[in-house]
Amino acid sequence: MAGTTALAPAQHTPVRRPRGPLLRWFVSYGSFAVPQAAAPIAFSLIALPLTGNAASGAAMMLAMTIAQVLGAVPITRLGRRLSPIPFLRVLIGLRTLALVGIAILAGMHAPFSLVVAGAALAGLVNGAAYGTLRAVLNHLVPASRLPRSLGVAATLNEVTFVAAPVLAAALGSISPQAAAWAMVVLGMGPMLLLPRIPTATAPGPEQRATRLRLSPMIMLWLVCGGASAASIAAIEIGAVSMAVSFGMPAAWGVLFPVAICVTSILGGIWVSVRNRVPRRRTVLAWLAVTALGVAAVGFGNSVTTTVIGALLVGAVLAPLATYYSLVLDRLVSPEHRAEVFAQLRTANALGIITSSALLSLATLQTTFTVVIGVMTTVMIVTGLVFTAAWVNARRRRLAREAAEQRAREGLSPRLS
Repeated sequence: MAGTTALAPAQHTPVRRPRGPLLRWFVSYGSFAVPQAAAPIAFSLIALPLTGNAASGAAMMLAMTIAQVLGAVPITRLGRRLSPIPFLRVLIGLRTLALVGIAILAGMHAPFSLVVAGAALAGLVNGAAYGTLRAVLNHLVPASRLPRSLGVAATLNEVTFVAAPVLAAALGSISPQAAAWAMVVLGMGPMLLLPRIPTATAPGPEQRATRLRLSPMIMLWLVCGGASAASIAAIEIGAVSMAVSFGMPAAWGVLFPVAICVTSILGGIWVSVRNRVPRRRTVLAWLAVTALGVAAVGFGNSVTTTVIGALLVGAVLAPLATYYSLVLDRLVSPEHRAEVFAQLRTANALGIITSSALLSLATLQTTFTVVIGVMTTVMIVTGLVFTAAWVNARRRRLAREAAEQRAREGLSPRLS
């Protein structure tokens, strides 16, 4: 854990890189998220004329998410034999073809089951593509600039998740197929924009023969990532129900996700400007803020309290996401980075699925009670791990100082 918590700069790329490839990576990262961000609105608009029920779009989202969970690790491992940039372009190309199929099938008024299958195919490569895309960043920036770059990436991701649904709704008012084709065009950005990186090569046979071992520390941060995703999802998916429970029109439910997005964008900007790896107690405080914010949302008796809770959760969203990425980056060897980031994406998806299932099967209060319990648990476990690491580090320091003192005392008689 000492290596985990200290997070000393790793030996990545000490030389300064041109900004052009990094800017292209940022644009690729932002456009990569467009299909997933626009899908809830776009899929509902596509499902409405096919089934007569906009809620059927949830089936497409569920198919996409489950396929992402199932395909993330196997596809990432398959890609270890290939150079990451060409492999990533192939994955984005496959996703694009699946989205094209959805748009065509929707235009033909094909059976809804075929459209759902298209959504599953589009999601199948999402986890592996994300893991590979994130791993490529290590070839573009040195370790000292990773926090800043990840902060910029988190900000772009939040901007995408704000803008893409609005764009999908605007185009969907013209035609559901227009929203689908927007997902196709914008989502294929990484396939065209990713820079060529000479250092990004396939691992050697020795590295390919090794497997990622999910150590307790890796599992801890994957669980933390899933818990954070569940917290966000509980608020965003339950937003309409919360608005109705306060006697507000259902459309006012957008207020709570917007509150999250506003502060998460500000949090991403703060991370990028600060450009530092946070201290352990700071990370623990962020987890506590998330738990407190979810509690305020779930059990607040007023709109004001609920909005404040959403603002708190959003404020630490980007800093926590950046820290999870940084700590996992340090815990694995370079050839396993794509896989561990795909695992992180999978953990996030599982957190979203958990909150969705709870909201579908139980009440809002039950959902938030479970999410608060999970966040509190991970906060306590993380605190215990951090405390144990601090105690061990202090014990080693005292032992080293005692050994040095004994060595000095042993030399003193001879010098006298």
